[in-house]
Amino acid sequence: MSFLTLLTLCLGLLVIQPRPLESLEPITMSAIGFGALGIGAYFKEYTYCRFTECCDDRSIPGDINELNASLKRTLFGQHIVAQHVVPALMAHFSKSSKSRKPLVFSFHGQPGTGKNFVAEQIAQALYLEGSKSGYVAKYLGQADFPQAENVGLYKARINREVRAHLRSCPRSLFIFDEVDKMPSGVFDTLASLVDYNAFADGTDNTKAIFIFLSNTAGSHIADQLGNLMKHGTLREDTRLSDFEALLKKAAYNLDGGLKRTTLIDAHVIDHYIPFLPMEKVHVVQCLEAEFRRWHRQPDKQIIGDILSSSISYDRTHGLFAISGCKTLEKKVAMAIN
Repeated sequence: MSFLTLLTLCLGLLVIQPRPLESLEPITMSAIGFGALGIGAYFKEYTYCRFTECCDDRSIPGDINELNASLKRTLFGQHIVAQHVVPALMAHFSKSSKSRKPLVFSFHGQPGTGKNFVAEQIAQALYLEGSKSGYVAKYLGQADFPQAENVGLYKARINREVRAHLRSCPRSLFIFDEVDKMPSGVFDTLASLVDYNAFADGTDNTKAIFIFLSNTAGSHIADQLGNLMKHGTLREDTRLSDFEALLKKAAYNLDGGLKRTTLIDAHVIDHYIPFLPMEKVHVVQCLEAEFRRWHRQPDKQIIGDILSSSISYDRTHGLFAISGCKTLEKKVAMAIN
């Protein structure tokens, strides 16, 4: 007998019996109960969740291939990011994944190198509603955690809200921006939530992703890259291992939310990702991309004018644009309108 046939018979009995609930034996009542649960799940998946966001594969497609393609088209000068972020996400979202903890990234680099851009691209690829998804939680250092004397309140807030998000959807994404502007110690309670076997109440944290964005160590990355290039290493030949230890040490010792944090002490950050400073060629690529975004052909004269009037380079190496690709969107918009 099929499930739907059994449920129909049980509902029929309820209708024709004068005292329906008393006339049914416990086993029959159990069948009705399980049937109702099954029908409820069915209707939620095929009706309610077709029109609103749910914690399911429709709302969270996790399209890593699209992310990979998008970054190849739109991310310039960041070969280390492409080499490590996409494979890490692919492994984490794999159907055969046996992850026992959340995936945790720490993005480091100077302004305008693409940290926010990549975090936004990740949200767009993972969630149907992108960064507007109810399962994406974003915090800004100066806006959300401005006062060092309130660090205790901030820790309690992070602990409370992360737990609530994970209970609502284990596949939540947490983005902490401007970490360098947050008070030291703000993440101390978070360390236990992103570690192995974090929740005794059965809450699943193993499918979540945490991304920390920081300008911390941006100058260290630039100096390291400049020195490597000075000694004959091509930019494209640099590797994560050339920067990872430097990032971890700088994050732990420099002012900001990661200073002396238990997140680093407990080794729960999986990947420290350097965003390399932008050279002139990468700034030109960003400008050309802005023209295409306006459905315009790149104008060499305008690009040359912007480069000469608005782009400054570091004093140490004379190679790296101080503000990267930041502000270029407005420069192009002003020039073509």
